[in-house]
Amino acid sequence: MKRFLGVLVASMFLASAAYAADAMKDEKTKTEKSEKAEKSEKKASKSKRKVKGEKGKAKADEMKGEGKSEEKKSSK
Repeated sequence: MKRFLGVLVASMFLASAAYAADAMKDEKTKTEKSEKAEKSEKKASKSKRKVKGEKGKAKADEMKGEGKSEEKKSSK
């Protein structure tokens, strides 16, 4: 009877260790996937910033051009 209980406890211990290892493996893959998603989001936001920056520069250039044309008109 003692031997049976010993085997039962040992098998429960090994099963819990295997379950914990499997859970750690799943957690690691989820972490890697989330890190990849964060990197892709950062790249997307950087590209959006670049586009917005280029648009802002274009608008600033247009405003500068408008200001110069107004100055020319007023000086005439």
